[in-house]
Amino acid sequence: MGQPITEVLTDALKKAATAHGIYETEVLGGVYDTEWPQWYAEHMTRTLAEAGHRLTAG
Repeated sequence: MGQPITEVLTDALKKAATAHGIYETEVLGGVYDTEWPQWYAEHMTRTLAEAGHRLTAG
């Protein structure tokens, strides 16, 4: 049986939050990223796809 979806999403969100914090620090020099929703969505899509999950629009 697979990992519960809540656990999958929690893991993906934690990874995205960590990656985004690094992105703001290293790429943006500590500046808050006003474009974060787009970045976050792309990161989440990539993270879940790499973990073998398939996302579809409902």
